Amino acid sequence: MHGNGVIGVLHEGRYKWERRAPLTPAQCARLLAASAGGSAAGRAHGRAAAGSIRIIVQPSSKRVFADSQYEDVGCELSDDLSECGLILGVKQPPLGTLLPDRSYTFFSHTHKGQEENLPLLDEILAKRVSLYDYELIVGDDGRRVVAFGEYAGRAGMIDCLRGLGERYLNLGHHTPFLSIASAYMYPSLSAAKAAVVAAGDDISTHGLPPALSPLVFVFTGTGKVAQGAQEIFRLLPHHFVKPADLPNLLAHKPPAHGHGLDPAQKVIYACVVEAKDMVEALDKQAHPTFDKEHYYAHPDQYRPIFHETIAPYATVIVNCMYWEHRFPRLLSNEQLKALATAKDEQGQAVPMRLVGVADITCDVGGSVESLTHSTEIERPFFRYDPIKGTTHDDLEGPGIFFVAVDILPSELPKEATNHFGQALFPFLRHLAFARTPEDAPAAMQRACITYGGHLCPLFEYIHRIAAARKAEAEALPSDKKYTTLVSLNGHLFDRFLINDALDVIERAGGTFQLATCLVGQSVDSSSFAEIQVGCLAVDRVV
Repeated sequence: MHGNGVIGVLHEGRYKWERRAPLTPAQCARLLAASAGGSAAGRAHGRAAAGSIRIIVQPSSKRVFADSQYEDVGCELSDDLSECGLILGVKQPPLGTLLPDRSYTFFSHTHKGQEENLPLLDEILAKRVSLYDYELIVGDDGRRVVAFGEYAGRAGMIDCLRGLGERYLNLGHHTPFLSIASAYMYPSLSAAKAAVVAAGDDISTHGLPPALSPLVFVFTGTGKVAQGAQEIFRLLPHHFVKPADLPNLLAHKPPAHGHGLDPAQKVIYACVVEAKDMVEALDKQAHPTFDKEHYYAHPDQYRPIFHETIAPYATVIVNCMYWEHRFPRLLSNEQLKALATAKDEQGQAVPMRLVGVADITCDVGGSVESLTHSTEIERPFFRYDPIKGTTHDDLEGPGIFFVAVDILPSELPKEATNHFGQALFPFLRHLAFARTPEDAPAAMQRACITYGGHLCPLFEYIHRIAAARKAEAEALPSDKKYTTLVSLNGHLFDRFLINDALDVIERAGGTFQLATCLVGQSVDSSSFAEIQVGCLAVDRVV
């Protein structure tokens, strides 16, 4: 059935909040118009006429676009996708629902050998499915084609502002942030932005309570996630400052009352920090100025300083940066506790300014250690008490609030679907008629994980990772000796170096499991992996 020109669009049934689709009705219309010429005879035989495309959409009353919108542009509606050679989804389909000998595209979350998705991979292989994973598609510019970082940043920032309003209310303060809802509660991103603008107008006119000023947002990272978050933030009255300016900013405190509005009450401050603001070299004589390349190569030669130089001045930290275990944490639990129990030179308690953390990366137990779990879209917040080290579902007691939703782009389904379809559109016509991965566009070939019941060569390492994990599960406790974390950087996958590395470990009598995997986004970029290694003589491996 591969390459018959009939495209299926799945109903997203695995996750309650997944209302996105791989194509909007308008994009379906463009695809059908570009391949006009389908005949009734072709449709009757379950195929498209030569060079033409058919689109069959599974009905869904949950999808952000109505079934009738697809039908109006020429799509067919049917639960039965057996006529389709290419089937498009967003998230993984439920187990047992894949059709054999078809091509599928969706986020499979299998290329790192993720244990929770290996049953799905087994079904894919058993049914000889050609799996194209969105996460692995890169364009001519070397960047991921289907990436939702900006949408995660936008939705996460909107949710953060809602949480800030609710947290302040529990602390006894009314603020304009209370008029901002979660991103999913708005019919569109434009409507959400309008609510943020209205809150900003209120701040400009009436100001924030003196006790809350100056209010400072700290953004980590400079990528798409940070750009999306800052896009929302800039709708508020704002002023960006450099990290070095933070102490001076807080030296001025608006008067409590009776003197009119202080300018600091009418603006929200922001600071963007990078790696150079988060760590410093242990040997300052050898590295008097920050050397980014040296830090990335030797992070063990640096110590964290974010908790000393940035966090004491922050009201909200918006965490948008990628982090690996080999790097120092942005904030550890002990560092947060020290902030919460700090005293001045006279021994008086210094109130912690930090009110919340919007961890848009949602890296549980990662760069912010106290992010203990992800949250649901309908329950996006939890509270962490840094003194007791406890988490709570309410925002009423002591501590800081966290935003930790791990499917943020789903809160903006219309805009995310449009972005999704625009990214896929250039590949779909060729993919619809591709009988083998070699017939697909080059970008899709590299994104193909399985074909004909086998892993494609680039991804043969997945079975080895899975086998090692199984051996680990079956081993006696005394046999589990993962004592070393080995970091690998280079062309690990496109030149099969990951398999060479695993060969070295096995020849040395070692065992392993994959801890971190970041696949390079172009043929010219490198990949990074961290492998936990266990061996009676680890020095034979490393």
